[in-house]
Amino acid sequence: MPGKAANLATHVRWGRGAIRAPSCRSLRLTLVTETFPPEVNGVARTVGRWLEAFRQRGHQVEVIRPRQAAEQPAPECVPGVPLPFYPEVCLGLAWPDQLGALLGRVKPDVVHLVTEGPLGWAALLAAKRLRLPMVSSFHTLFDDYLRHYGLGWLAPPALAYLRWFHNQTALTLAPSASARQRLLERGFRRVEIWSRGVDSRSFHPRFRDPELRRSLGLETNDPLLLYVGRLAPEKNLLALIEAFGRLRQHLGTPAGDKLRLALVGGGPLAGLLRTRQHPGVLLPGVQVGEALARWYASADVFAFPSLSETFGNVLLEAQASALPVVAFDCPALRERVRHGQDGLLVPQGDLAPSLLVLCRDSIYRRRLGTAAWHKALTQDWEPIFDALEERYYQIVVSSQLSVVRKEH
Repeated sequence: MPGKAANLATHVRWGRGAIRAPSCRSLRLTLVTETFPPEVNGVARTVGRWLEAFRQRGHQVEVIRPRQAAEQPAPECVPGVPLPFYPEVCLGLAWPDQLGALLGRVKPDVVHLVTEGPLGWAALLAAKRLRLPMVSSFHTLFDDYLRHYGLGWLAPPALAYLRWFHNQTALTLAPSASARQRLLERGFRRVEIWSRGVDSRSFHPRFRDPELRRSLGLETNDPLLLYVGRLAPEKNLLALIEAFGRLRQHLGTPAGDKLRLALVGGGPLAGLLRTRQHPGVLLPGVQVGEALARWYASADVFAFPSLSETFGNVLLEAQASALPVVAFDCPALRERVRHGQDGLLVPQGDLAPSLLVLCRDSIYRRRLGTAAWHKALTQDWEPIFDALEERYYQIVVSSQLSVVRKEH
């Protein structure tokens, strides 16, 4: 889109001459996604927030997705098959004609394609035939992820497919400026920013739980390091575990022996990590709701080794819980963390020295954590959804004007 990069979180102008569509009526919105709550991942949680926000605003919302375990059959819930190397992710199976019949009955004002798998592909072709306005959102660097599963040879065709898919839609929404720039450099067109927020009531320092800490053998001033996210190769977890081992050696006895690293989440590496039983490494499994908030608030440092993020939703949750973040200095995380102000960004190499600084200096650690908390209080979801809602209206008006021009 011409003009400066548009940012959905801050209501900046949507390109030159953008139509300012009034929020004058309820929209019919169809969301197409291959991941959905109660699945636990960043995309599913964003989808859940989206659904809640737009239904509360009075819009008519339908979600087309794979049917989950024990669910009754329904037209909008299609069969799904798990990815062989990533069984927690299900691919939806549907034909364009099937989804065309469904979309033809619903007649949505906007179809929002969240994922690019078989279900997204079928929905794209169906909506295209029906000339329905489409928006897509980009969440995951699948072409990069393939390299972590020994499928790097698939990365070029995967990127070509993703570029084709997103360029069929009126707009592609990227979660960060760095993700947007990356897509533009790879030939994606009409890319704008749809940022992310955090519920600072659900994630808050008040959830700190002394009993949880005592159950881990920690006293008041003993630091607990925390990672939250998928236990998967693309998250670079082995680099964190190795850094943690070096950190324990640096601290020596007894401080090093008491140090704990909690890896909260599930995924393909969970079994391997349990088998290896790294000293001091805890595997609490998947945590949700208030239980997850307690883990965040009961920790002292959020350690995040990923190099493949498009945004980093968990960083906002950690900051809302008053945790300083220690992460590698890469573009998406640089947008979330201010080095030396609310966390520490490390040149790609070893996290251990920066973790050591925060483990030894509780005053510095708490100062960074307090700054992170204040920053998170400004990252509310509502302005983000306000701007996305306005963008939907603009796309509807633009589509209607296009139809009028063709008729005349």
